[in-house]
Parts: sequence; C-alpha cells; structure tokens
Amino acid sequence: MTTPAEYWRQVRDVKPELPEAVPEAWAFGATPAHADELLALVLAGTKTSTASSLWDFEATGEAMPREGEHSILLDGVGEPRAVIETTQVRIRPFDEVDARHAHAEGEGDRTLAHWRAVHERFWREYSENPRGFEPDMPVVCEAFVLVYS
Repeated sequence: MTTPAEYWRQVRDVKPELPEAVPEAWAFGATPAHADELLALVLAGTKTSTASSLWDFEATGEAMPREGEHSILLDGVGEPRAVIETTQVRIRPFDEVDARHAHAEGEGDRTLAHWRAVHERFWREYSENPRGFEPDMPVVCEAFVLVYS
C-alpha cells in the first residue's frame, strides 16, 4: 500500500508547484463503499462539493477545511487516489443548503430533495457528535477542484 507521503512525492514529481508539506489524507463517507462511490464521482468530474457536520468537527477536534488547502483522497481500502484543492468553504444551516450545492455534490439525481434525504440519514447513522442530526444544524459546505488523479 502506498502511504500518503509516498503518494504526495509522486504527485509533486508531476506537479512540482504544489506545496512540499504532505496534506491531510481522508476518505469520503463512513464506510469503504461510501469512500469508493464518492471517489468515483470525483474522478468522473461529477462531484465538486461535499458537506460535513460542523458539530462533528467540534466533537472530534478535526480541523475544518480551508480555502486553498489540498487534500489527498483515499479509496475504501485507504489507498491514495487523488488530490483536491478546496476552493470555497461556507457554513449553512442544513435546511438552508441550496439546490446548487446539492447538484455539485453529484449524488443520486442531484436534486436538493435527494441531498437532504441522504445527508439526514447519514448524520443520523454516522454522526461523530452526540447531537446527531437537526434540521437547522450547521453544515460545512466545501467546494473543490480535482488537481490530480
């Protein structure tokens, strides 16, 4: 298995303008199947945004995404597969996330109704904070571009 540091060296051989410091490596979702499914959407150019619970960031102490920051995306078995750059971060109440963001997430039929159903279910099942899901919970809406795959 390739480590994130090894992968980053390979990426920088092709894109030496990228920063030297190895960025955070992470996978989408809460299961290997989620990771693979959502990564495939990124690689296809369909998924250009994601959403996270602000409450989960607070509960885990994990750093929130920042504009201009790079991330290494992992597949379901933890293998580095792509690099993205965060282009925008906005915090919105769940019930105010708009159809444009839902479409950019690239999942299902790309509608806001689908986005709301899937994300409510996800946060009810996999939330890393004791509050779980609330209709007005703060959601970190992150837009990104694929830099390398």
